[in-house]
Amino acid sequence: MDDTKKDDACAARSDILEAASRPYTVLICSLGAALCYLWGRKCQPPTVVSSKTFGAFLKKHCPVVTEVFTPTPWCWGGRFQTLVFALLKSKPPVTYRNELIRTVDGGQLSLDWVDNHDSAAYPESSTRPTVLILPGLTGNSKQSYVRHSIHQASRRGYRCVVFNNRGVAGEELLTPVTYCAASTADLEHVVSYVKGLYPHAPVLGAGVSFGGMLLLNYLARKRTESGLVAGITISVPWDTMKSAASMEEPLNWLLFNKFLTRGLCSAVTRHRKVLEKMVDIDYVLKTIREFDERFTSLMFGYKTCTDYYNDASPDKRLPSTTVPILCLNAADDPFSPHYAFPVSIVQDLPNVALVMTAHGGHMAFLQGMFPRGEGFMDRLVGQYVQAVFEHQRDINKACGVKED
Repeated sequence: MDDTKKDDACAARSDILEAASRPYTVLICSLGAALCYLWGRKCQPPTVVSSKTFGAFLKKHCPVVTEVFTPTPWCWGGRFQTLVFALLKSKPPVTYRNELIRTVDGGQLSLDWVDNHDSAAYPESSTRPTVLILPGLTGNSKQSYVRHSIHQASRRGYRCVVFNNRGVAGEELLTPVTYCAASTADLEHVVSYVKGLYPHAPVLGAGVSFGGMLLLNYLARKRTESGLVAGITISVPWDTMKSAASMEEPLNWLLFNKFLTRGLCSAVTRHRKVLEKMVDIDYVLKTIREFDERFTSLMFGYKTCTDYYNDASPDKRLPSTTVPILCLNAADDPFSPHYAFPVSIVQDLPNVALVMTAHGGHMAFLQGMFPRGEGFMDRLVGQYVQAVFEHQRDINKACGVKED
């Protein structure tokens, strides 16, 4: 074959290969464009629902709410964010001073303190601001999100105390009583105790998931007598019935519901000798709803689980709160579905701000390629805590709170 024919054959093969590869090139480009579009929708500033004055205060003193939230690119979806957070998030070293306090009914509560005696900003212990942290459903002071919150507060000079729910921090259960989101008696006792120790130190409540529900229900019931100057909640399940339904979806049940139920049942089993006087311990397994139906509802005197869930849901109680409250939720949270967010309620309240990200999962809000360290949630906690303690008069004015 002469050179001309060889060149023609090579050109023909090249045309064939180019034509064959064109659909794949188009497909790859289309997929790339689609991914960029979807990623662009994920990377956006949070939506802030609040009064005009509260929103202006947050933009000035909590600039993180105005930043574009860029989630970890390989953590696609709320479920994946939640799982990665649980598996990879770092646990900053924290040294606690544990204290057991007795309750009126003869029980005991475990408090873990970080006194921060070396605080340069507040060397006097009597006036050092205090952050009261309420962990999630089966959590305690060992959780990563608790430690990160303590790290944020401590480096700013504040004192921290973690309120561990009954029986979850290794202490013995002395009475056949546990805890639920609708029962605020133990939290009231803790706040009263902390205020009794440091009457001149302001206290801010920080609740995560279940802890946020408990905090909001407490603030609504105590109103102006809560003893707290402000509150912040992370990933609160606003409507417990809707949250239970979301958690019972097949994939959520497999990934999360089974794990949480196992944790609840493990805690109950550890205190079997005390609790079997009240309930049939072997009859509380399988799902969170079944646990609440067969254990929690009976423990706290509800006729049905539905009655308990209606009483525990904090969304309708928000109008009864009086102190400034910042609430962070992600639209893809499998524990707290976005259609249950109390947007219409918050719009009419001067003292509540709802910060919503498009992405972030449950208690995760991961950023960066290696999301082990400080993230969006941690920075928001740190900035808000500082804003409240250092600009208390301004935030009260912004939220229409009357000062004593």
